[in-house]
Amino acid sequence: MNELARTVTKPSVCPLDCPDTCSLSVTVVDGKLSAIHGSNANPFTDGVICNKVARSYPQFVHGPGRLTQPLKRTGKRGEGKFEPVSWKEAIDLVHDGFSRAIDKYGPQSVMPFNYAGPHGELSGGSMDRRFFHRLGATLLNRGPLCGIVRGTAYTSLYGPAPGMPPEQARDADLVVVWGNNVTVSNLHLMRVLKDIRKSGTRLVVIDPKRTKIAERSDLFLQITPGTDVILAMAVAAELERRGALDMEFISKWTVGFDRYMGQARQYSPADVEAQCGLSAEAFHTFVGLYAGAETVAASLGNGIERGRSGGSGLRAGMALQALTGNHGRRGAGVIAKPGLAAPKTTDRLQRPDLIPEGTRTFNIVDVAQKLLDDNLDPPVMATMIYNHNPVCTHPDQKTLMRALQRDDLFIAGCDVVMTDSMAFADVILPAASHFEFDDVYGAYGQNYVQRAEPLIPCVGESLPNTEIFRRLAERFGFDEPIFAESDETLMDLAFDGSDPRMQGFKPSKLPLDRALEMTVSEGAEPIMCATVSPATPSGKIELYSEDLESRFGYGVPRFEPVARDYPLVLISPSSDKRTNATFGGCEDSEGAEVVEVNPADATARGLKTGDMAMVRNDLAEVALRVQVSDAVRPGVLYSPKGTWLRTSATGNTVNALISAQIRTDIEDGACYNETFVDIAPVS
Repeated sequence: MNELARTVTKPSVCPLDCPDTCSLSVTVVDGKLSAIHGSNANPFTDGVICNKVARSYPQFVHGPGRLTQPLKRTGKRGEGKFEPVSWKEAIDLVHDGFSRAIDKYGPQSVMPFNYAGPHGELSGGSMDRRFFHRLGATLLNRGPLCGIVRGTAYTSLYGPAPGMPPEQARDADLVVVWGNNVTVSNLHLMRVLKDIRKSGTRLVVIDPKRTKIAERSDLFLQITPGTDVILAMAVAAELERRGALDMEFISKWTVGFDRYMGQARQYSPADVEAQCGLSAEAFHTFVGLYAGAETVAASLGNGIERGRSGGSGLRAGMALQALTGNHGRRGAGVIAKPGLAAPKTTDRLQRPDLIPEGTRTFNIVDVAQKLLDDNLDPPVMATMIYNHNPVCTHPDQKTLMRALQRDDLFIAGCDVVMTDSMAFADVILPAASHFEFDDVYGAYGQNYVQRAEPLIPCVGESLPNTEIFRRLAERFGFDEPIFAESDETLMDLAFDGSDPRMQGFKPSKLPLDRALEMTVSEGAEPIMCATVSPATPSGKIELYSEDLESRFGYGVPRFEPVARDYPLVLISPSSDKRTNATFGGCEDSEGAEVVEVNPADATARGLKTGDMAMVRNDLAEVALRVQVSDAVRPGVLYSPKGTWLRTSATGNTVNALISAQIRTDIEDGACYNETFVDIAPVS
């Protein structure tokens, strides 16, 4: 067979935890990934992908870190010493470890420990959820680690109704990008922004760091981390003072205006200057742009939710759109949750009806605390880490690693590559990458549904998540038919194939060469307060939220400062080398990670670009390489998230500096950006 015959190019989809969910064109040579490019199957992603996917995926799938056979631990926990075993022995080891815990303490002594590794509907949560639900294991609330604060902020205003697809921003005359580094973590919105800048649309960027898109904006507001709610509420109050609120829209489409504005009027331009670090001139320029625009599109990113007042900041920023009547027409709205347009039927896929009554639920951010709690009844005695690298993504890294070191804790691991978290496992089950199995993909940052087929055979002895959990279910004696359902059946259960939005396709038969656009009634595109109505209890945009008031005491947004015990605040947003911790073991992420330091802070501490420095607080110290830059404001350090332990001489990453005790105002989420530190040269 000649070389051409061994080379094929096939369609696929990127499953990583990113809003864009790109369509891919993948070249396979001799059964191995050779090159990855963007494809035109998805009109939104339209042939463009990020460098990290193009550069790192072949190494991720075929590199030295790939797990190709089941492994059993032979050394000390965390030491990384393993020996190969058969699949039968590996499954038996998991069965024995779980059974020992269940026999002594009951099924809730077992806990799944997963988040959102692959975003395919099957690999992300299908047969695995059925297995743990049927087992009666402790449930995990995964959202507080990342995402649920922003999601709840949106649904508290609009309910679970789809927001504005990003392409519609082309019809705006002002776009506000707030806490969203689009060049790194929302690439295709960047292309929309480039297009609208050519047509004269104004762009405002609000961020603690001067990102690439900030350099192209008409107005950049370099805000102090965590103070977004002060700015948004002060803007609302100033717009009211100027008579720039849309009272007709407010009367027709909102509830809770008086309570909301009663709180907003407590924030002034002086508060913005004192606490947000913005000048009065910049504040009034922003208000003037908002008041003068005909059609405003707003993109508020997950960065805002990473502070104590994150839920309030997101709600207040989104609410500006309702207060100014920026809904009901193309180009006006909040770019959030467009994926809600898809007719997902997740309960059919994951079967929560299998959960025994009274089963407890843990906040994923509390896992380390729960594992170390001697008074927990029943204790967690067995866990399975999969679709997750918690050692490199959770706050208070050192405490989590100490929890995973427990000698009496049985840990099963399942991953595509050997991560820092897998090193703690007693047995490791090798998972197939998404290039090796069938799956169907929704998205959370755009409104298309896609499907992909395997491009290569499963590498080594690896298996898809669905098959791994089928085998576990069989070993545990779960003989109900739902545990034998095929991947094709699971795909058809993930979405309602009879819904008109699926255009007559069964989910398992979606075309591979195009993405299906999810519309609303009679094929219309989602436009809030036009083709889509708020799906709240009132049927209106709820400026005052009874739900948030009853659950958290935040019916309206407000700011709550966090006490600072160190002079600098460290923020750790997305990396251009990794998606969260995925690709953290690849070549591009080798070596010490950088920390950006403002020139004033660097000079005061005797630091210059290229120096190795120690960033420290009471929790830990981390070695990072200095990059002096005025892209960060004085008092702020910036270091990208997702690095692996070997990147620092101290054996910790920036996550070791992040407290797990500080939580967001709503949903009890992790506060990655409320991290207070100092920095000094390595002596």
